[in-house]
Amino acid sequence: MSDKDVKQNVREAYGGLAKQKRPNCCSTTDLCCQDVITPESLAAGLGYSTAELESLPEGANMGLGCGNPTAFASLKEGETVVDLGSGGGIDCFLAASRVGKTGKVIGIDMTPAMIEKANANAASGDYDNVQFRLGEIEQLPVEDNEADCVISNCVINLSPDKLQVFSEAFRILKPGGRLMVSDIVLTQKLPESIQSSISAYVGCIAGAVLKGDYISSMVEAGFKNIEIIDESRYFGENGADSSVIEKCAEIFQVEADVLKKVASNVLSIKVSAIKPAQ
Repeated sequence: MSDKDVKQNVREAYGGLAKQKRPNCCSTTDLCCQDVITPESLAAGLGYSTAELESLPEGANMGLGCGNPTAFASLKEGETVVDLGSGGGIDCFLAASRVGKTGKVIGIDMTPAMIEKANANAASGDYDNVQFRLGEIEQLPVEDNEADCVISNCVINLSPDKLQVFSEAFRILKPGGRLMVSDIVLTQKLPESIQSSISAYVGCIAGAVLKGDYISSMVEAGFKNIEIIDESRYFGENGADSSVIEKCAEIFQVEADVLKKVASNVLSIKVSAIKPAQ
């Protein structure tokens, strides 16, 4: 599958999610693979507080993600924040409350339906300091040295060219600016049957790379002081039970036995990095 085909499939899938009133999450953890999951319970499990969730416009929390990057980004009043793959705007709106009226938050998404949804959410919540721009995270519609902080939540794994994404993040950061991402990585390569599954790709699994390669891309892009702040098994520390594996395997259109063997190799991580001041 070509990079162009990957992007088109991801765009179509997330465009469909944007039009649903109660979309399923990108994440495929044991919670997400069960019918009772809600965006609220998933977000709570990912580290969003009740107060944060209650402050959001209706529809901003779509249950897409694998962490809460704003909780670790140390955002300050007056800063400019860029969110890579902003979806319905959840992390943008939380960042907006931290940077205040003198700050600015820019959300980037390649899906027109997501941009439309996010703009509607911003209008309903009266967020004057948030704007959403249509664009790909490999070619960000943002000026050089514009951002104090770049955040991203379970999106870089969807890009076929992660080095280019990190290079773009480096470009738009001010000297001394920081990067804070939540994402999915691997401890071992996935079998071909999962790598070739577009459903697994959209589900944030098949596009993930080895943790070492992910960090190496950040280093090659120029980042320093790279730190893995948190790391956990994506399918749960004790492994997913058989019903969860069967459900996820059905979604991914792969053999349940194959998915069970590799479940412990899929990690959710939170990583921070700095663009050198000079």
